[in-house]
Amino acid sequence: MRIDRVEATSIFDTRGRATVETTLFAHTFSATASVPSGKSTGEYEACELRDPDGGVTRAVANVNGEIARALTGQRFESLDALDAFLVSLDGTPDKSRLGANALLSVSIAAMRLSALLEGVPLWGAIAKRAGTTPAAPRLYVNVMNGGAHASFKLPFQEYILVISGETPSAFSMAQEMFTKLGERLGRVPMGDEGGYAPTFDTLERPFELLAELVKEFPNTSIAIDAAASQLFHDDTYRLLGKSYTPEELARLYKSLAARFPIDSIEDPYDENAHTDFTRLTAMIGEKILIIGDDLTVTNPTRIKEAARNKEINSVLIKPNQIGTVGEALQAVREVSAARLKTIASHRSGETEDTFIADFAYGVGAYGLKAGGFAQKERLLKYNRLVAIGDEAGTV
Repeated sequence: MRIDRVEATSIFDTRGRATVETTLFAHTFSATASVPSGKSTGEYEACELRDPDGGVTRAVANVNGEIARALTGQRFESLDALDAFLVSLDGTPDKSRLGANALLSVSIAAMRLSALLEGVPLWGAIAKRAGTTPAAPRLYVNVMNGGAHASFKLPFQEYILVISGETPSAFSMAQEMFTKLGERLGRVPMGDEGGYAPTFDTLERPFELLAELVKEFPNTSIAIDAAASQLFHDDTYRLLGKSYTPEELARLYKSLAARFPIDSIEDPYDENAHTDFTRLTAMIGEKILIIGDDLTVTNPTRIKEAARNKEINSVLIKPNQIGTVGEALQAVREVSAARLKTIASHRSGETEDTFIADFAYGVGAYGLKAGGFAQKERLLKYNRLVAIGDEAGTV
């Protein structure tokens, strides 16, 4: 593939913060990609380059300047070669010189452009590149936002409904459940990820509400993102004004899993609490998924280490945590090699780019997290997943 022109600009995400959008041109084709931005970010994520005022003018300038000069007119034998070139061009372990946001905007646009040039669907091109079997993921719909996504109105960051089945029916069911939950909650504010942000006096009440919904709908369950690094202070975890030791928190998770139809717990401990992850996975990992996110940050090396130490049994994949599509696909390969489950995920600051839906389907992910239904940017990803199902039936 030969890149003829590179153009980048700044756009706003769902939180009104600037992010990078890049368009690549080749022959008569062009492809555009915009990158999301996380709020609750892991310590070991690749560096999102931001200006002192929070803007992305430096990242955009890097794409339009150094990256464009290096790519324009270049011919790459493969997308992996292009991504490797981007990583080498940056030259830092965490992409801090040019910015992971700058690199990823180019990498996703290149992936999309390559699919156009080949005349294949994006998800098909991803599957071919990854060596995976495409499949529809379960829907992980964030229906109640807490933690850093909603001023800690709820202790855990995300309360999620997991819906299995064919995507159109699962999507329809999820929308009905979301509406019913809203009716039961009444007038409440909304969180960063398009879910409701109520306040409750007890830790159990959100689970009770969701369990009541799950009883009404088949093939559904509950998941949470504890985002426990945000709760960790002075060697204890603070939930609703109460302190928990790691051992006490493990007992709490075990109790919740026994009482409620919980599918998975994401980031149950601080990102550096490796032995606590291992203990919890040994304790309840046969019943539910223990998902690494801040722990693993879509980094193949960290995933391999966590798998070796039996810290988790599933992994969240967010391409902007690592900086290129090629590295994200290598992370998926590490997950598969360790026989863990892959869950593809959006971020708290999203755009209208639906790449993550094609990515989830293309790699045959166990699940797709794309947020709640109160924001268009989240709905577009679910709608894209429905469209992919139609494409897959005709390809």
